Amino acid sequence: MAWNCCSPATTSPVAVPAIYTTGITRNRFTITLRRQKNLSSQFQSTTKNGVVLSNFRARSKSTEAELGIDPSPPSDEIECIGTGFDVECVYPLTDEFSENQKTKLSQESDETTSGWFSLAGAALELGLLISPFFFWGTAMVAMKEVLPKTGPFFMSAFRLIPAGFLLVGFAASKGRRLPSGFNAWLSISAFALVDASCFQGFLAEGLDRTTAGLGSVIIDSQPLTVAILASLFFGESIGYVGAAGLILGVVGLLLLEVPALAFDANNFSLWESGEWWMLLAAQSMAVGTVMVRWVSKYSDPVMATGWHMVIGGLPLMAISILKHDPALSSFDELTTNDVVALLYTSIFGSAISYGVYFYNATRGSLTKLSSLTFLTPMFASVFGFIYLGETFSPLQLVGAFITVAAIYMVNYKTEAQ
Repeated sequence: MAWNCCSPATTSPVAVPAIYTTGITRNRFTITLRRQKNLSSQFQSTTKNGVVLSNFRARSKSTEAELGIDPSPPSDEIECIGTGFDVECVYPLTDEFSENQKTKLSQESDETTSGWFSLAGAALELGLLISPFFFWGTAMVAMKEVLPKTGPFFMSAFRLIPAGFLLVGFAASKGRRLPSGFNAWLSISAFALVDASCFQGFLAEGLDRTTAGLGSVIIDSQPLTVAILASLFFGESIGYVGAAGLILGVVGLLLLEVPALAFDANNFSLWESGEWWMLLAAQSMAVGTVMVRWVSKYSDPVMATGWHMVIGGLPLMAISILKHDPALSSFDELTTNDVVALLYTSIFGSAISYGVYFYNATRGSLTKLSSLTFLTPMFASVFGFIYLGETFSPLQLVGAFITVAAIYMVNYKTEAQ
């Protein structure tokens, strides 16, 4: 056996008498460490190689007295095995090293958790952005399914009045001011007549005569009319792309309307065409959209939206009573699914969708919102096909794609500006 050690008084190697034996006998001995504070970091960085650049003392299984080493209590020990001039040592992890490893693992875990939270936050952001269009599109399908049992005007009134009160309550809870003054209530009442009573009434009449997907495409063509009205009344520039979108939109609407308007001249009635009612609904919504600027001069926009839904629903309820809509005489015959559909169209299809829409708008997402308008007819068409078996004719399908492209082109004008 042969081994070297370092003197406890120095930091450089000092040779000590070697003891040789024949062969390559494996011997076990202990290295006692005496680390200095200023060498702790150096010690930690070299432990994996089994070498410690600090004051230490090596002692074999022989007694310290036999080796002529002053006995002193070791501060740390390493078990080593020597073969010839080769020494293998196993250094146990110190508490300090373990704490560092724990800290590092904790930091890595925190980074992983933070990554998951960021991903979840991005998914929630996308969900909030898309949800109004999803609710509006699927509400069309829910309305279409329950309309025969409730009647169109009861359906429209039920969609507006409860949702309006919910939106007013939400606005009040956020500290928004109630409308006050003649101009405020006049503007809200006019807004209610056009954007609530006419829009929802026309929509329900049209939906009773056409499919949810086709009706949604026609209604969501209203940005084309909005662009024209905004140019006439507010001097907004349409631009070349927007103008091309308007022309393309007219072509798309004609392709949607013409197959449905194929008729026998002796039996045709324009007012029996669901597509015609949907076109009227789209124009009502477009005029209401332009009126928002006028209404917002005198009232908080969210509060005004809620009140216009309540006020606009009252004439529809009156018409429903006069026309003896089925729901008024046989409401108890509605199934659970019918009631759920009614609540969905009112709570999600109106109150929550409007609330989330305004929430997104206040956070600077108007450009994204306008560019996502095409999602409403897409959701309506998909869920109308799944739940109601609705389909487009080949010509209507082409018209739908052209109309959606036109809507995007008109909105692209706003994005570019």
